[in-house]
Amino acid sequence: MQRKSWPVAASAGLFLVWTLATYLFEGRLLVFLRPEAEFARLAYTLVANILIGTVGAMLLVRGFLDRESVSRPRLYGLVGTGRVFLGILAGVFAGGVFFSLQTWPSDNPVVFINAYSQVLVVSIAEVLVCWVALGGAVADRGKGLSGYSAAIIISAIAFGVYHFGHSPPFNTLGMVAFLAVVGLFTGTFYFATGSVYGAILFHNFLGMKGVVEALAARGALELYNTPQIPLIATGASALFVLVLLDFLVVRPALSAAG
Repeated sequence: MQRKSWPVAASAGLFLVWTLATYLFEGRLLVFLRPEAEFARLAYTLVANILIGTVGAMLLVRGFLDRESVSRPRLYGLVGTGRVFLGILAGVFAGGVFFSLQTWPSDNPVVFINAYSQVLVVSIAEVLVCWVALGGAVADRGKGLSGYSAAIIISAIAFGVYHFGHSPPFNTLGMVAFLAVVGLFTGTFYFATGSVYGAILFHNFLGMKGVVEALAARGALELYNTPQIPLIATGASALFVLVLLDFLVVRPALSAAG
């Protein structure tokens, strides 16, 4: 397999495994529609999002670097420390603009903190699998603007299709198509900034909108009016795992990528 071809195939394989795990641990069991399914939600978070979506994606990118299959590390969100902070600021700013332009079923800041924390674990996996691994591999295989365009479109479609593995209302055809369009915005932001952290923060604002509205539709929003420590702790833990893998596993291999 050619130097730049195998990362695309490997990333597609990771995407399929991650989507299947999402279905087995979340969609099939309807864990977010059953308040009593706390253990099932934890299992879904750990297996699908942290183990496969986060650890799996970061180890895959490290494998790309080790085998010198990457010609442009920036496509995988691997930028210098200064640009990491710029990307974070850009993600917070763009996400804040989106937040301020939306109408929300609640004005309680605690609701948004809880919802943002809940979505963060999933957003990290979504960005890493759809845009960093798969999108990065597609863009690195292509040339110029056509490579970026293909990466943005393919990643957005993958992001939408992956939601068939989720529980209602996110697994409907209309919602999948809508989320694929949403994915175009995340992809454009990611490849414009080259920042995985900024893309995650921006994407998380987009994801929070859907979750808050779904909670309101089920009449479950009042449960988020008080701090949900498990949600906040899980979100912080997922972010810690990402940073740890980035700086201890992936970035040390940059020299091998040239």
